[in-house]
Amino acid sequence: MSMEQNSESKSVLCTLMDKNDQSKYVFFTQKRSAGDINIGFTNGEDVWKTHLSEEILSQLFKKFSLKSTEDYTFKLKCACKAGRAFVKLQEDSAVLHLGSEPTDLSLSLSKLKDSEGRTEVKELLFNMADSLQQLESQGSSSSFSPVKSPQKWSAEFEPRKHKGPVVAVKKRLPGDSLINPGTKRKKAATGVAFDDEDND
Repeated sequence: MSMEQNSESKSVLCTLMDKNDQSKYVFFTQKRSAGDINIGFTNGEDVWKTHLSEEILSQLFKKFSLKSTEDYTFKLKCACKAGRAFVKLQEDSAVLHLGSEPTDLSLSLSKLKDSEGRTEVKELLFNMADSLQQLESQGSSSSFSPVKSPQKWSAEFEPRKHKGPVVAVKKRLPGDSLINPGTKRKKAATGVAFDDEDND
């Protein structure tokens, strides 16, 4: 099993955009050791959350033909990422719809009190930081790392190699014209010059 699957079995974290009004939320699940899970979402200020016991989960597995909690959380994540989800907020609760059909999954969540909500958001931030740190330690960040490898760095300062045909450049001789190569520059007339004759 890959590291991504392992981390996903513990928790799922993704952006949820309401398909009706384009509101953004952070959707999360928290798998507990007893086999049950917490599911929630937050807009950064308020947090809505629900708890699904093992018994409720087994009923959902049958209804949606799922085999495990990982399958269920994956289904939730896919619905959020595919843009099928929308939220109906109420005074102290919310209903999360993960599809437009009546048979699609929907969840009722309770709004947490301010102090509980702040604690939850704080935990989510630390979880995000831990996940990023784990990715960096696995070397997943090498593709966008600001630190370049020595080979790549030195190659950037080497002369560029031309891929096309090499064109021979004639060396300009002293006196050749810059504008019309191959023709001599004409010097300004200075008068009549006589060559000295050789005296034997």
